[in-house]
Amino acid sequence: MHRKFLWFVAIISFAVIAAPGQNGSGYPKTKTVDQVDDYFGTKVADPYRWLENNDSPEVAEWVDMENKVTFDYLDKIPYRKAIMDRLMKLYNYPKIGAPTRRGEWFMFSKNDGLQNQGIYYIQKGLDGTPELLLDPNKFSTDGTSRLGAFSWSPNGKYIVYGISKGGSDWNDLYVLDVATKKPLDDHLTWIKNGGGSWLGEDGFFYSRYPEPEKGHELYTKNEFQSVWYHKIGTPQSADRLVYEDKDHPQRFQGVGVTEDQRYAILNVSERGKGLKGNSLFFKDLSKRQQDFTPIVAEIGNDSYGIIDNVGDKFLIETDHGAPNSKVVLYDPATKSWTDVIPEKPEPLESSGTAGGKLFVTYLKDVTTRAYVYSLDGKLENEVPMPGLGSAGGFGGRNDDKFVFYSYTSFNSPPTIYKYDIASRKSSVFRTVEIPGFNANDYEVKQVFFKSKDGTKIPLFLTYKKGIKLDGNNPTLLYGYGGFNITTNPNFSALRVALLEQGVVYASANMRGGGEYGEKWHEAGTKLQKQNVFDDFIGAAEYLIKSGYTSSSKLAIDGASNGGLLVGAVANQRPELFKAVHQHAGVMDMLRYHQFTIGWNWAADYGRSDANEAEFKALYAYSPIHNVKAGTKYPAILITTADHDDRVVPAHSFKYAAALQAAQAGHDPILIRIDTKSGHGASSTTKQLEQTADIYSFYFYNLGVTPKWSSN
Repeated sequence: MHRKFLWFVAIISFAVIAAPGQNGSGYPKTKTVDQVDDYFGTKVADPYRWLENNDSPEVAEWVDMENKVTFDYLDKIPYRKAIMDRLMKLYNYPKIGAPTRRGEWFMFSKNDGLQNQGIYYIQKGLDGTPELLLDPNKFSTDGTSRLGAFSWSPNGKYIVYGISKGGSDWNDLYVLDVATKKPLDDHLTWIKNGGGSWLGEDGFFYSRYPEPEKGHELYTKNEFQSVWYHKIGTPQSADRLVYEDKDHPQRFQGVGVTEDQRYAILNVSERGKGLKGNSLFFKDLSKRQQDFTPIVAEIGNDSYGIIDNVGDKFLIETDHGAPNSKVVLYDPATKSWTDVIPEKPEPLESSGTAGGKLFVTYLKDVTTRAYVYSLDGKLENEVPMPGLGSAGGFGGRNDDKFVFYSYTSFNSPPTIYKYDIASRKSSVFRTVEIPGFNANDYEVKQVFFKSKDGTKIPLFLTYKKGIKLDGNNPTLLYGYGGFNITTNPNFSALRVALLEQGVVYASANMRGGGEYGEKWHEAGTKLQKQNVFDDFIGAAEYLIKSGYTSSSKLAIDGASNGGLLVGAVANQRPELFKAVHQHAGVMDMLRYHQFTIGWNWAADYGRSDANEAEFKALYAYSPIHNVKAGTKYPAILITTADHDDRVVPAHSFKYAAALQAAQAGHDPILIRIDTKSGHGASSTTKQLEQTADIYSFYFYNLGVTPKWSSN
């Protein structure tokens, strides 16, 4: 018998939830200090500087008061719990990763549905019985410690894995014996932006920082990274220093080992100086070389990455003289460079070797195209994609007979494919079903609009079929626009909770990202960063002009660099949006480089202390410095977390304080500060709780009363 259940959330009353600041409820009183900085003769006030002190009891009290205001507001939204229930149902499906191989053994991760962390399993052959190998849910009692770095030794004897506590980027490294499934006594600390690269089965290279001052671990500037070698079974104090550079504290340096174990590769970059590229060195381990030999000796604005070695030569992906990147062969004996896959009109997205072949993917208007080449650059075949979406993976070892890759799009849940190298055929290896989701209910389309300067910008739209272009559709516009990162078509089970309520989801591909290569990236950096904001504003104007929505129905969302984006455009065009969600954004553009790893972003942003031109460009859009008193701002929800040591929460604290003091309208300015979580949610529970509050905020401020049906 087929029975259809229909339930909905009713409006309990017609009373409007009082926003903070209305009816005498008010925001917490945030004190100001007389702090003024001089930038090239321009005096800049920083009245909320005291909120940068995470350890201050005064800041802790302010956080508690702000959270009380926020949660008092959210608690009054009548359908908040129902949204949480719906998200839990949508997210409760198995999430399985693609397997990796060592000999006969395969390893993969799996989350049964609502587990806080995915579990790692091992099995003999693809049809073998899975055995539990590592359960990160046991790292902490509350599920907020998660797996960080992860590397399997060449013959599969050991795994080095990192544990991140409470969402921090800091990792403690441990070693697991695969046969016994028990950890060894090895324990390495102060690891960030680097894991382990195995040299045989006896040890591995890793990068670490000096131990920070006690109590300041989450916001002290991270400098003087160095490379070490750890031998299994010895204490960290016995580790051997491999490489350091005390003259350049703001450099990243890491060592990796080629699959054949012949070469150690040293990669060094210095983005704190505003340089986008890297230097590259090698050491022939078979000859017991002690010093690294340069491939590219100096750091500039060109990037170089070793794909693999072919005998005594190196396949390298580079954008040197090729903004869309290319693959070249470098011969150390003659120091010659030969194009293997020349630059194409489309940007090179990824490259790697497996089974004696070279796998590359390109972006065609933000969607993936995949190809197989011989190692000498002869095109052998294209790997057809199921549709216009995103594909990644194609990883394996050089003796593999098949590789795995994943495919997804806005209405296509992630599917893992197995590609047989000999037959050149793909087959579905694993797919998932999302409870209550039917892809045929939704339409996905890509449109293009012209930005302020006439540049053509791509925009993906996803919505329920049959919508009317009458300007009344609630719409969520998302963007990132930075660091050469492509905002690919992707699926989110949690997003279904928006789509099924008639929300139009729009994803903009602004300049600053990697959608069209390095020139596209550069056009949204440093003195040209305003292009990114113009592109995003252009997307909003397109959605309104085309009848998808109106300003009273339009919400915007961004995280990290995307948080900067939505903060800047909300300042520049507050009347254009009804609701804003800013997560962990870089909001103080004059001081971002003072905290943790922030100096690394100078290649994209520039620095306020570099020169007057860069200062003026940053000052012109810095969200905190462009909040204007007496402005009617849209409803704004700011989310951050106490263990975010990438974009420290002080950015969001100062932004919230400035907005609350300036707000002349009736819409709320709220900040939600999570605990034991970081730049991203530290657990499934944290992710669901945060998403439920964000969606409640959207629905309430866009005038949507959600209802759901299920079979």
